Formats: sequence, C-alpha cells, structure tokens
Amino acid sequence: MKILSFAATNSSKSINKQLVQYASGKIDSANVDYVDLNEFDLPIYNIDLEEKFGIPNLAHAFQERIQQADAVLISFAEHNGSYTAAFKNLFDWLSRIDRNVYGNKPVLLLATSPGESGASIVLKQAIDAVPYFGGQVVGSLSVPSFYENFDSENKQLKDESLDLILDGMLNQLVDNLKNS
Repeated sequence: MKILSFAATNSSKSINKQLVQYASGKIDSANVDYVDLNEFDLPIYNIDLEEKFGIPNLAHAFQERIQQADAVLISFAEHNGSYTAAFKNLFDWLSRIDRNVYGNKPVLLLATSPGESGASIVLKQAIDAVPYFGGQVVGSLSVPSFYENFDSENKQLKDESLDLILDGMLNQLVDNLKNS
C-alpha cells in the first residue's frame, strides 16, 4: 500500500506540514510518499500558457505521484477562507490533465490553523470538492488552535481526543485499502 501525503501549501514554516507529517508517521502498514509542494512550483495557470507551451512537466510529475498511490492524505492551510494559491494553481494544472484528479482513490483530509476555526472553511470546501474530482473522502479532521493542541518540539498532538480521532481515521483509511 502506498499513500501520497502532502500539505496544500508552499510555506516552509507550515503548521499543516507538521500536521500531515505527524499523521503520515502514524501509518506503519503503508509506504508513505511525502511530497513538498515547493518541488512543484508552476507558472500561474491560464489557457494562453497551456495553448502555447502545453501542461508543464511538473504537473504531469505530480499527477503521476497521485496515480502511483493507493490513497491520498492532505492537510489544508487556509488563506482568507480558501485554498492557498500554491495548491489552487497546482490543482488547476492537474485538472487540465484529467478532471478525475484523485483517480477514484480514498482521500483523508486534515486542516489546522492557529485560530479556533482550525481552517474549517477550507476543509469544508475540500470535503465538497474532492468527490467531484474523483476522490472518495474517507474522513476529515480540523485541528483548532494548532499551537495549543500540537507540540511542535516533540512533533505530536497534545490533545488526546483529537489524536484518537486521527488514529481512527488513519485506521479506516488503511482498512479501506486492505479491503479494496
């Protein structure tokens, strides 16, 4: 089993990177392919660029990583109540390759922010959008007040109830893969 894991942001200091790396580290029974979006820096999508130069190789490379995975684990940063520009741009290019971006794979969605909302607005957008683009949402978790609920030094959730929910969702994801 192979799980593609990434934070939907290009920030080097991203708390969503910390969260998704923590979650990925809890999966013992699968090979986790962690990707940093900074490896996929693309020009801002527009039809003129696509018609003149085609779809960039980096977009095809990311799509290949999705295709090679059995499932996808994403943690969403929230910028002004929406996706980060880096993720949205990558996604725009990916959807030009194939609208079925997630390849009918199970997808587990996470989000966090420093505030009490835990990036719940963007998480809701992702929950609604993923099925439209060929993903099967198997669970979602918003971690509110990241700095209160996550120990960055030890790289783990401090809130045991959130950690139990995360464990349950990760187990469900792995069970889903074993039974497919």
